[in-house]
Amino acid sequence: MPETQLHLELRTLLYQLLSDYLGLEATVGSDQFVYFDAADPTQCVAPDVYIRLEPRGEPIRSWKTWERGAPEVAVEIISESDATENAFAQKLAAYRSLGVCELVRFDPEGLGNGRLRIWDRVKGALVEREHSSGFVPSSVLDLFWVMAPAESHSQALRIADASQTLVPTRLEARQAEAQARQAEAQARQAEAQARQAAEIRIHELEAELEVARRRD
Repeated sequence: MPETQLHLELRTLLYQLLSDYLGLEATVGSDQFVYFDAADPTQCVAPDVYIRLEPRGEPIRSWKTWERGAPEVAVEIISESDATENAFAQKLAAYRSLGVCELVRFDPEGLGNGRLRIWDRVKGALVEREHSSGFVPSSVLDLFWVMAPAESHSQALRIADASQTLVPTRLEARQAEAQARQAEAQARQAEAQARQAAEIRIHELEAELEVARRRD
């Protein structure tokens, strides 16, 4: 099925957040096929975002686990094609075979805590974790998963750092930088105006002193 605009924007936003935050020390991919059975090329998944904790290499065309190892983290942003429990159960089985350590499922149109579900690898199985809403710690990465507004979206899957501070999106970072530049320019302008007012007052006082001196 073709990708909806909502899915594309949420996937791209999360990919950029993770890619920028983790930097060159991790490999972050999005929507490439990840193959996990060398004998059967049909055995593959295409995570919306996936992470391998090793330095980035060449641009990824496809991922073969027998060459690169399995990604430790995978994220699925739910769309109409995999919204049912049966459809996602098939994906869950594939991710179990793939070997991920943490699987994150975000349903942007779901309800309550069901929007965000997380599975951890326990003795070879993927076991769903219970969690409360808010900042949900990753079992693999030094960050938190968070459902929060982002740009034009009322709810998106985002990340927060170890201090539970939201990592800004690229747009938010640009806006913050622009606001900082504007505040700096306003501060410089206020300083220049204050300096000009002080110079005018000094000239006035000097003139008053000169008048007083002449009277004496």
